[in-house]
Amino acid sequence: MNHAPLQNLPFAQDIRRCLRASGGPLDDAAFAAVLARTRAGLERLRELHADGGLPLLALPERRDDLAQLVPIAADWRTRFARVVLFGTGGSSLGAQALAALVPEPPIELCVPDNLDADEMTRLLAPQSLAETGFLVVSKSGSTAETMAQVLAAAAAVRAELGPAAAGERFLMITEAGDNPLRRLASELGAPVLDHDPDVGGRFSVLSLVGLLPALLLSLDAAAVRDGARAVLQATLAADDPAKAPPALGAAVAVALAERGQASQSVLLAYAQTLAPFTRWYRQLWAESLGKQGHGTTPVDAIGPVDQHSQLQLWLDGPADKLFTVVTAEQAGRGPLIDEALAAGVGAGELGGHRTGDLVAAMQQATIDTIAARGRPLRHLQLARVDERGLGALFMHFMLETMFAAWLIGVEPFGQPAVEESKVLARRYLAEGPA
Repeated sequence: MNHAPLQNLPFAQDIRRCLRASGGPLDDAAFAAVLARTRAGLERLRELHADGGLPLLALPERRDDLAQLVPIAADWRTRFARVVLFGTGGSSLGAQALAALVPEPPIELCVPDNLDADEMTRLLAPQSLAETGFLVVSKSGSTAETMAQVLAAAAAVRAELGPAAAGERFLMITEAGDNPLRRLASELGAPVLDHDPDVGGRFSVLSLVGLLPALLLSLDAAAVRDGARAVLQATLAADDPAKAPPALGAAVAVALAERGQASQSVLLAYAQTLAPFTRWYRQLWAESLGKQGHGTTPVDAIGPVDQHSQLQLWLDGPADKLFTVVTAEQAGRGPLIDEALAAGVGAGELGGHRTGDLVAAMQQATIDTIAARGRPLRHLQLARVDERGLGALFMHFMLETMFAAWLIGVEPFGQPAVEESKVLARRYLAEGPA
């Protein structure tokens, strides 16, 4: 079975260390049986792509919608020094992952995705409101945390800058129809952009939800979709699941879970830029698969810092984890360490190397050490951490999640258990303190 990377993809995937033939725990025949089951998912994906049944799959080819967003982004960059993005979960995690690609952003992007009283007070300080635009994202238009944020912000802007100021400083993204966010936009005189009702929040990064913030930061949104398109086309064209990287990844995860060999899925990325991406993955995997008693627990990690906080557990704790290690080229990059200075303080092995050389050595050492313990490890090697590479990772993991869901017999879209919690929270708020 060929596990080599497909040509023209921005990354290479190697699953061999998961399999018994290469020292991993997963029986090769058992894996092959699960991989064969992904054929049905491949056929389903092709049908959804052909008949337009899943709008997410049409996004990588589109450019017309980006043309409409470009002037909005340019206008906002001219008018504002700071943009606050109100949105939680899938409404903001993708944007944060993309924003991490920009070392010196043209404007400040603030994403208070976790509702917090003190942070909201700081964000809405009167002296900062004149130079701030507010981008509000809620698919349903009724997300309680987001509505609390935007209502507080609207009141603050009106109080500081006058009743008419809010209409010029707010832009809403929500689905069509009557909902609280659209009603607020009407009250403020603020524009609204439509959120596709058939693109779920955690699958929305390739839509305007993720790409308008990217354009605000002068990122190449078309390149993000180019990367996604490369993965999607390779998957749709695969005549064998072994040639479809997302199917391979899903088969590994499900085969290990079905055999009680991995109840957790660790995504360890050796690039600080990818830290927000690992959090995006965490929600995608958890909320899509955690249904009807199924699912594995995602763990987001970043290297090399998490070698100090988690590697001991990974190597010497329970053998219940699948490791996906994402690396990018590090060797030869970063500041040079002075040889004489390093030798003088007893750290001579570091002298003459660049800081990236140490990261490269550590990521390879971690891969080899985890694999030597017989723990299942998959390696994803990115050519570059850029828009195209990140777009490819987005599409890979969205497809992998869909394949995994279909393998275990759940639908990847929707989150019924979360909705129960939302109903209770609204009731408690209405009832007041006990």
